[in-house]
Formats: sequence, structure tokens, C-alpha cells
Amino acid sequence: MLSLNNVHVYYGAIHALKGISFQVNQGEIVTLIGSNGAGKSTCLKTISGLLHPKQGSVQFKDKDLSNVNAPEIVAMGISHVPEGRRIFANMSVSENLDLGAYLRKDKQNIKDDMEKVYTLFPRLRERRKQLAGTLSGGEQQMLAMGRAVMSRPQLLILDEPSMGLAPLLVKQIFEIIKEINESGTTVLLVEQNARMALSIANRAYVLETGKIVLEGDAKELLESEEVKKAYLGG
Repeated sequence: MLSLNNVHVYYGAIHALKGISFQVNQGEIVTLIGSNGAGKSTCLKTISGLLHPKQGSVQFKDKDLSNVNAPEIVAMGISHVPEGRRIFANMSVSENLDLGAYLRKDKQNIKDDMEKVYTLFPRLRERRKQLAGTLSGGEQQMLAMGRAVMSRPQLLILDEPSMGLAPLLVKQIFEIIKEINESGTTVLLVEQNARMALSIANRAYVLETGKIVLEGDAKELLESEEVKKAYLGG
């Protein structure tokens, strides 16, 4: 479904991604793990059109995204839940969700999808008239995910969904990611909590300073001594 081929990305003179290549197949959960500054968020921003590669290509269902802008990429079926949630704080929960469907014209289906989001995240239904900025961190994360789901993505990309959340909420968020995937959405996940990410993913890639240094079946990487030492605290 998605493939990055020898992608190089720069921030001015800083070489952030150094020839990255990886694939995401339809129906999978694929996770990118690595320490801070490894290039994980840069990778996601490049896929969603917020950054453009200087060299190499990003392909989604055989279309080259390398120079396509972000709104067009959303319309093609990729939705990005950014690090730090980025919800619209002065708008209500339901208005935030409506904005997720901004590019859609199918009013009845939008209504049905709103209902689906409220079923996935019952807390949002309770808070639907509340200003998004007054929600707790966990509720804001649910809203950011719900808003992304409202665009009916074929590929959902998530950047650090567990950041700053209590362990119980982290578990809940990861169960919902699995549920979204089981309902037919492919997921690419960037996550600091490597153990949690590897436990739900099919495959994983390990990034270090802008390069992929390890890849493989997520369960195998969970058992790998190298990964345990570097990312799982053991």
C-alpha cells in the first residue's frame, strides 16, 4: 500500500532521513521505533506531505506522493494524527470531528461515521458539546484519533499516541488502534513505548539517526536482545 524508496529529507543543512526504505502492506499495523531524534516524526511528515524528500520517492498505491501537498494526500486516503494531538482547542468536540470530514461530501455517511467514532470513544459522546481545550490529555488523544477516522482513511498514521498518558489509558488507546485496524484500516505507528507498539504490530522497523538499522516481525523484535537492551529497558 505504501512504500518509501531511498528517501532523503533535510531541515536546512541537517540531513534528517538518510536513504530510508520501507513498506506497509494493506491491512497491517507497522510500527517505527527508535529514540528521540531518530527521524520517526520526520518520516510521518514526509508521508503526509508536510515535508518533501530531496531524493527518493514516497508511493501510495502506486502514486508518487513526493511533491503532492498535504490536503491532496488526505483526499487520497492518508490521515495523520500528529504528535501533541493538535486539536482545535476553542471548538467543541463535535466541531473538531466535523472538521475531520472537511473534504467529504457524503453527508449521510459522515453522520454514520460520527456515530462510529462515538461508539469507539464513548467519552467523546459524553463530552461532544464541550470545548476541546478543556478535555484531559487522554480525551484529547481520543479526539485527535476520532477526527482522523472521520476522513475515512485507508492508511492511518499515528505519531506518539501514548505520550503523556497514564498506563491505563495507554492500554485503552492501543486496544482502540487494534480495533480500528481490525475494521479495515491499515496503520503506521510511531511510538516511544516500544514494548506496547511491538505487542500490537505485525512488523516493525528500528530507526537510528535517520537510518533503518533493524526490521522484521514485531514479535521477533520484541524478543531480540538488541531491541531489549536499547528500547525495552532490559
